[in-house]
Amino acid sequence: MKLMLGLCQMKVTNDKQANLRRAEEALRQAAQQGAQVAVLPEMFNCPYENACFPAYAEPAGGESWQFLSRMAKTLKLYLVGGSVPEWEDGKIYNTSYIFSPHGEELARHRKVHLFDIDVPGGQRFKESDTLAAGDQVTVVDTPFGKLGVAICFDIRFAELFRLMGDRGAALIVVPAAFNMTTGPLHWDLAFRMRALDQQCFVAGCSPARDPSASYVAYGHSLVCDPWGTILTELDETEGVRVIPLDLDDLAKYRAQIPILAGRRTDLYRTEALK
Repeated sequence: MKLMLGLCQMKVTNDKQANLRRAEEALRQAAQQGAQVAVLPEMFNCPYENACFPAYAEPAGGESWQFLSRMAKTLKLYLVGGSVPEWEDGKIYNTSYIFSPHGEELARHRKVHLFDIDVPGGQRFKESDTLAAGDQVTVVDTPFGKLGVAICFDIRFAELFRLMGDRGAALIVVPAAFNMTTGPLHWDLAFRMRALDQQCFVAGCSPARDPSASYVAYGHSLVCDPWGTILTELDETEGVRVIPLDLDDLAKYRAQIPILAGRRTDLYRTEALK
């Protein structure tokens, strides 16, 4: 089964309305280029700052949720809505909403692994200062095959991707915002490794780089195939990239190096994720 995947690498500012307009423009470009599945970046509606997450947080059904639902329905896309700060029961989550071309919410992925790092001379950030962690593995059915969704720091945890692979994910999409410390070192490597681990397609969608922001995103949205080959990669600037993927190729890759068939699942512990 073939699909056209659209990556929308957009600049994010402190103006929510401007961010939504910029996201709409990027999604329309992707649709015009034939995208059937489109992806926005992590925290596409607000700056990636702890101070901003409570200020911009919305409940499900709020303004950003309605915007994403409307765009999916208007453009007839499967839409992975990047991520937004989601407010529920006194907690804030880093949440990606996934919509069908009918504007129906198919699932939501709350970032499971919060970004808490402290690199001497580099980046320090603690999402746990303001955000709560999710606890679910997110895989949804589409006509093209099963679609897995994770968010940024989740990609460093092979166990989560193994669970998505075990649930049949043919494509795993990761809205993400690596920074200028981790990006040059680990971005390409992390995505290529997860594609190799699960022998599936893996895509990452980042905000465009803004050197004036307090948190500077690396950019370089990309798609990797099951061999770990980078099929396409943007630079650090704003851009929309639509690429064809043939999910029928998975059988070919998996037959040549039968990792999944040979996996000793009896040796692995049971995960707590739902």
